[in-house]
Amino acid sequence: MANSINTNAGALIALQNLNNTSRDLSITQNRVNTGQKVSSAKDNGAIFAIATNQRAEMGALDAVKNSMQRGQSIVDVALAAGETVVKALEEQKSLAVAISNATGDALKAYVTDYNALGAEITKALTGATFDGVNLFTDTTAAGAPISVKTGTGATDSFNLKGGVAASTATTVASATAVTVADYNAPTAGEKTTLTGLTGVVDGAIKAFTAELGALGTKSKSLERSLT
Repeated sequence: MANSINTNAGALIALQNLNNTSRDLSITQNRVNTGQKVSSAKDNGAIFAIATNQRAEMGALDAVKNSMQRGQSIVDVALAAGETVVKALEEQKSLAVAISNATGDALKAYVTDYNALGAEITKALTGATFDGVNLFTDTTAAGAPISVKTGTGATDSFNLKGGVAASTATTVASATAVTVADYNAPTAGEKTTLTGLTGVVDGAIKAFTAELGALGTKSKSLERSLT
């Protein structure tokens, strides 16, 4: 009787080797295609589960990084606007001193400049918006701060602005425009307002620079967390 594959030991061994080679080639090809040693639970169930969790965590951390970069940009835009406001306040301080001793056309010129700076401050504050967020004008209810994610945990967040009403900048840095009916003869009430401008601007500078200091600290904290 002629030999068959079922009775030929050499043929059986050759077939087994061929099957093993085909299987190894299939595994190698899969690794080349996917770039992964373990690409499915069939390859190694335990390692596949760990790798899947790690890939998901990496994806989440990328989203966290984007959130922190967005937060830093929001703060930096506010700081840039703040520099404009501080310069305007410094000029208002000089004008406030001049206004307290001026009359007539000089008083009118000083007041006009003072009011123009106030409008400039308001414009800078309202324009300090990035991605729809303005730390100077946006209001937040108590317990609902403006924040960004700093981790994958539910409580991993960084507050850009606490749960408070509008920023103090909107109320102290842009004083109400000064009006005088007769610059040659201001009324008693107008004189009180004019002589009190120095104190108003001093209070604005103190409150606003304190707010800028807090924002600067937050920007540095986010920068350190990103590096």
